[in-house]
This record gives sequence, structure tokens and C-alpha cells, in this order.
Amino acid sequence: MPNRGAGVFFVPAMEKSVLQRARAIIDAEADALRNIPLDRNFERAVRILRACRGKIITTGLGKAGIIAQKIAGTLCSNGTPAAFVHPGDAAHGDLGILNRNDVIIACSTSGKTREVIEMLELAHHFGVKHIIGITSHPDSAIRKLSTVVINMGIIQEPCPLGLTPSASTTAMLALGDALSLVTMELKGFTRHQYGLRHHAGYLGQQARQTQLSAKKVK
Repeated sequence: MPNRGAGVFFVPAMEKSVLQRARAIIDAEADALRNIPLDRNFERAVRILRACRGKIITTGLGKAGIIAQKIAGTLCSNGTPAAFVHPGDAAHGDLGILNRNDVIIACSTSGKTREVIEMLELAHHFGVKHIIGITSHPDSAIRKLSTVVINMGIIQEPCPLGLTPSASTTAMLALGDALSLVTMELKGFTRHQYGLRHHAGYLGQQARQTQLSAKKVK
């Protein structure tokens, strides 16, 4: 007899197939992470972020834009002022946030997204010296517009159509986390400073509790 759940029937063979596909997708994303070709460009990018005298502007469109937003949020949490600028909005005035001391992190797997390319071209006119591009395609247009390119490697999406951003966005997210956390370490960012930026919520509470415990021990 088939198993019944929430009004949908699943035969055991189908359940096994679903789990196999889920495992294959997770494995594909894990492979994308393991195969990221980290090199000296990553080191250069971290040092640029550490030395930035302005703020970090992240950008990207679609799923890459969501990753760019997360990168900006993580940088802010860890002591590096950052903001996400939607490349579409940049064309309608939001590019005014830029100044010459800022650094841009541009996220685009293909590196061919028109709105992102236009934003980076205009950023050069603003005198922005450093653009960090995170991309995969060898013929990515943002490679020529970036002072430093962090290569994600050639990635095969596990989507049955080979199209849905999945393994690529996982790799992009991991690179963003690595940039943020290594920069945080090089700056000597402390638990106290972390707590100041998280005045509410579980993480802020944890940061302050550790500080209080340390004071009691003294």
C-alpha cells in the first residue's frame, strides 16, 4: 500500500528517488565550495577591504543581488561599514551614495548583467579605485571592470534545467562570508565591538554575557 501524507501519495520507490536527488543537489553545492580556486586575488581583496577609508558597496541582480545584500549585512555586523545598492536603482540616483574612497563588491556569476556592468562603468567616473568582482564565467565582462577578480571556478548548477542559481549562489555566499570574516580577523574586531552592534537579539545577548562573565572572573 502507498504511504499517505497531507493528501499526497508517495510510493516507496519515488521517496527513494526524491532523497537521491536531494542528496545529489547538496553534493553538487558542496563540490562547488570545495572547487573554489582561491588564490592571491582573494588576499588582495581582503587587504583592500581592510584598508578601505570609506564604505563597502555591494551590488548584484537577481539571486546574486540577494547574496550581495547578505555580504553587506555581515560586513556591517563585523565592523566594516557596508551597504547594498541595487544596480537598477543605481541608474536612477542611488549611485549618489558613492565616493572615491569606497570599495565595490560586484556579484555576478555570468558577469554579463547589463545593469551591473553599467553601474561599474559609472563608478569609475566617480573615481572609485577598487572594484572586487566575484564571478565565474571566463568571458565575464566585469573582469575588465574590476581591479581584483575572485574567481568562483566553473560551476555546474544541479537544477534539472541547468539554469537555476543554486551551486553558484552557494559558492558566492561562502566567498562573501570568507571575505567578511577574514577582514574582521585582520582588523582585530572584538566581542565587545560585536556586542555594540547587536544591542538586541540572541547574538548580542551572547556577546554581552561573555563580557560579563569575564569581568566576574577578574
